[in-house]
Amino acid sequence: MKKDAKSKKKSRIKLLHQYYGYTGFYKFVGKSVKKAIIPIILVIAGIFAVDYFVLDLNKLLVTVTETFSPVGILSVFFISESILGLVPPELFIAWAGKSLYPISFLTLLALASYLGGIVSYFIGVGITKIPAFKNQIETNLGKHIKNTRKWGGFLIIVGALLPIPFAMTSIAAGIIRFPFPSYLLFALLRFVRFYLYALVIFEMV
Repeated sequence: MKKDAKSKKKSRIKLLHQYYGYTGFYKFVGKSVKKAIIPIILVIAGIFAVDYFVLDLNKLLVTVTETFSPVGILSVFFISESILGLVPPELFIAWAGKSLYPISFLTLLALASYLGGIVSYFIGVGITKIPAFKNQIETNLGKHIKNTRKWGGFLIIVGALLPIPFAMTSIAAGIIRFPFPSYLLFALLRFVRFYLYALVIFEMV
């Protein structure tokens, strides 16, 4: 019985592997990673350049932490993460690294991103109820919606981990009515992304 269960599990994994290979999921992930590497390098290089040539980044971040309240900064980040990820999270991670409680604020940033994704999900759900907006959004995010229909949870995982605007993935998930409990589970990988990025950015600042 155990052998039969194992063979069924293996065959299911094999079928999934074949499906994702056939539908181009692995190529999509590869391209996304390649596209992601350039912005990451540019952001890191930009941080080094500003710190070396323009101003002392450490002093700037300390000034920001002393001038603006954490609630205000977290609120701005939450709004950004709810509306197509307008501001790079790396800047906020650098801010957390210079705060009095780096890990606590980093966790709050990850939580704000997670909750922002949930807001985006329900924006997607709401869009489906307004025909004019639905047609517009489906035209603009057509490829993303199509990919979400094909790959579902795996695309949400990729969106949560890679530097792709997570709001876009979340809106697409809401539009196709991807199961909300599964969305919440996959979106938890946002926390992993923030902690991994912090390992590098905290050392830099």
